[in-house]
Amino acid sequence: MTERQIQLTDPRALRAYAHPTRMMLTGLLRREGPFTATRAAELTGESVASCSYHLRVLAKFGLVEEAEGGHGRQKPWRATARFTDWPGYSDDPAVAEAADALTVAVAENYFQKMTKALETRRELSRAWQEAEQFGDRWLHLTPEELVALGAKVDELLETFADRDTDPALRPDGAERVSFLRIAFLDRDTAAPAGHPAADDPAPGNDPAHQPAPDPAEE
Repeated sequence: MTERQIQLTDPRALRAYAHPTRMMLTGLLRREGPFTATRAAELTGESVASCSYHLRVLAKFGLVEEAEGGHGRQKPWRATARFTDWPGYSDDPAVAEAADALTVAVAENYFQKMTKALETRRELSRAWQEAEQFGDRWLHLTPEELVALGAKVDELLETFADRDTDPALRPDGAERVSFLRIAFLDRDTAAPAGHPAADDPAPGNDPAHQPAPDPAEE
């Protein structure tokens, strides 16, 4: 793996990555790779043929690549980057639609993982049960302030980044933790004056009746 981040902007790539098996394979390669389609099948429960197909699709869009050694189904694959990024906004309707669909797919994946973690948390030690976090809070921010807040969180998280690639830097007792970041405009409150939803309400678009927004391994 040579790059820190890969940016997806092609609608075809965005739609391809939204497949749950492909997201799973990419994440596994980033954590456990390189490995072959046979090993991928063992890790995912999918067939070797299915994993081989999905790995080729991921390679087509630059998310994975063949590693050295092996041949046929025994050739190893590796991830090309540690993180995947895609547009939060686009003037191109095709890109915007595909990006939103990917964000929803990732959110559904997060929800499944979070639900499993909550259902099995009693299997953890007391220290980890008390350390895990689950909650939210309201903030009154401008878009610019929310971006700045995200940058500060990035800076804080970056202090632990080297531990991903260098196990010697991990202190005793350190385990891999999933840290989710979700921030969205609260649709459950009345829109403030000047907000489009307040100035031009439309039937069926009342914020009080909109579905809860979906949040967006690396």
